Amino acid sequence: MPIYAYKAVNPAGRRVHGRMDAVNEIDLEMRLKRMELDFINGRPIARHALFGGNVPRRELINFCFHLEQLLRAGVPILEGLADLRDSLEHPRFREVLAGVIESIEGGRTLSSAMADYPQAFNEVFCNLVHAGEETGNLAEVLRKLFEDLKWQDELAAHTKKLVMYPCFMLAVIVPVIFFMMIYLVPKLTGFIRNMGQEIPPQTQLLMAISEIFTSYWPLIAGLPLAAAFALFVGVRTRPATRYRFHALLLRLPVGGDILRKIVLSRFASTFAMMYASGISVIDTLRITQDVVGNAVVREAIQHAGQRIEEGQNITLAFQSVGMFPPLVIRMLRVGENSGALDTALENVSYFYNRDVRESIERLQTLIEPALTVLIGCLLGWVILSVLGPIYDLITKLKT
Repeated sequence: MPIYAYKAVNPAGRRVHGRMDAVNEIDLEMRLKRMELDFINGRPIARHALFGGNVPRRELINFCFHLEQLLRAGVPILEGLADLRDSLEHPRFREVLAGVIESIEGGRTLSSAMADYPQAFNEVFCNLVHAGEETGNLAEVLRKLFEDLKWQDELAAHTKKLVMYPCFMLAVIVPVIFFMMIYLVPKLTGFIRNMGQEIPPQTQLLMAISEIFTSYWPLIAGLPLAAAFALFVGVRTRPATRYRFHALLLRLPVGGDILRKIVLSRFASTFAMMYASGISVIDTLRITQDVVGNAVVREAIQHAGQRIEEGQNITLAFQSVGMFPPLVIRMLRVGENSGALDTALENVSYFYNRDVRESIERLQTLIEPALTVLIGCLLGWVILSVLGPIYDLITKLKT
């Protein structure tokens, strides 16, 4: 079905723009009329234009919460989706829900309709909704999705808060260093050389660094940017580069341990949700390996799934790949023996969630004073290197 970019007028008389699936312009006008929009004009566009960006996580959180409440209150799903569509402010998600409603009215299930919009509903989301439809427990599945998305959003907020201060400091410090090394220090070192006295070692080092910056500043400024761009392209396009980069991230001194816990928590939470919803272990592993976000862990899960397919039990399969810590193996063994694998994995997820939150908070309390001390030492070295010889000269003149 083609994608149309349209212009329409809402009930308040304001002009709105958007994109929507439609067979032709007549079908587009009918779909917009159901959304209480008056059609002005429309034109077909390339399909990839609709999938240019993802629906924000906050929108999905609100969607899961409100749809769960409506279903528990006994509201039919089509009416609930229509109410949510009409209350949405995000234009892209509003269009997605309009398309989902159209598909359901055409006889499709909610999960299959959602699968047409991967920019909003990923494979895990669609499979869980399908399992909820099959078991008649869709409201409970939506509650679990709401809790998982809410945790992901909180974790993203903690991580953003953690990196915001270092990024701000770098944005300030790097231009200051370039200004000092390229303009200020050469002016002062020329004066120091003309004093005709012995230059201390720290001043000589500063002068040498300043000369390097002055002569090669385009290379110094451009090389890190070029390296970052090359790494980005390599990670996106070359699986071997992506694997080595992800392995390096897991081996970082402090951040690597936190990242490993985040990945394992995401794996355990998704595995528990899907297994509790009645999805088989093999299918669960196949889907979760694509959502962990790390190529090394993904390969370990893939190998574990292959061993389970060959007849090995779950605990031994995960233990043999050597990626998962003793806590995960122990909880898998307890869950497998007791028949409560989903509960055991939920406990693993809870433990790692709490540990990650506490680790990020501790790191945040340490990183600000550490950066302050580092900046103070750098500025102190520059000041001492520049003012030291001048002070020595003034002292000699007084004597």
